[in-house]
This record gives sequence, C-alpha cells and structure tokens, in this order.
Amino acid sequence: MTDQMPTADMRADQDGIAARVRASFDRQGLMRTLGATLEAVSPGAVEIALTPGPGVSQQHGFVHAGAVSAIADSAAGYAGLTLMPPGAGVLTAEFKINLLAPAAGERLRARGRVVKAGRTLTLAQAEVFSESAGREKLVALLTATLMAVQDRDGIGD
Repeated sequence: MTDQMPTADMRADQDGIAARVRASFDRQGLMRTLGATLEAVSPGAVEIALTPGPGVSQQHGFVHAGAVSAIADSAAGYAGLTLMPPGAGVLTAEFKINLLAPAAGERLRARGRVVKAGRTLTLAQAEVFSESAGREKLVALLTATLMAVQDRDGIGD
C-alpha cells in the first residue's frame, strides 16, 4: 500500500484490470449457470455474489459445497488475475477449502484476495460469507495456489 494519491494513469490501469476481469467472468459458463455475479474488482481482490436458489441446493436445503467451492475458487483466481500482466492468465493448481458452517441465507458472498503474488505461483485466499437479515456469517475458507500461464493457446485474459 502506498500513500500516493491516485493519478489518472492509476485509475485507468484499475479500470483496465476491472474490464479484463469482467470480460473473463462473463465467459464463464459455470458462474452463469450458478447465477453468480461479479460484484467488485480491485488490484489483488475480487468479490463474487450468489443468490441461492433450488438449483444450487443439496438434500438438506443448504447451498451445495460444490457451489460454495466454485464461487470461492473463482474469487481467489480472479483476485490473482488482477495482478497478472496483459495477455497472461491463471489456472488453479490446487485448493483446499474448509467448510465452517452450512451455507444458508439470502445471499452468499465470496471475497478473494492475493496473499502473495509471484511470477509463476500466486497464493490466494477466499472467504465465503452467508448474508441473512443484514448480518454476515463466515461459512467457508479457501486457500489456493494459482499458476501464471503465458503464451499458451486458449489461455489468457
């Protein structure tokens, strides 16, 4: 973090990063199928929301762990993408998720952030919160290792 005031160039870079992430997110069939939305993008951080419906529930009525994992993985991955150079992409090399409580509520929110960015590997985390009656509850924590990919057909922005 710096103490610099944002300049027009810095804002343009951030706008470009956000546009790049939004364009990629819009191409994701799984996020579209789940009904997930991209809520916020900033360097090293992304937020994805999901309004639960019957299509993402498990047998007890909670949001299925697969849907929780998917939005968490995407939030972490897109957080990593915000720090990649133009034309580069990221792929999840591995992730671990702790399911801390049943995912239930009016909305789920996955907040991804980069813990440490590297040239080849990036470590990211995502927390998934359930929202109900204006309150948030942490329901899952994901840690991911992301691999930077450049100059590969079909993988990039």
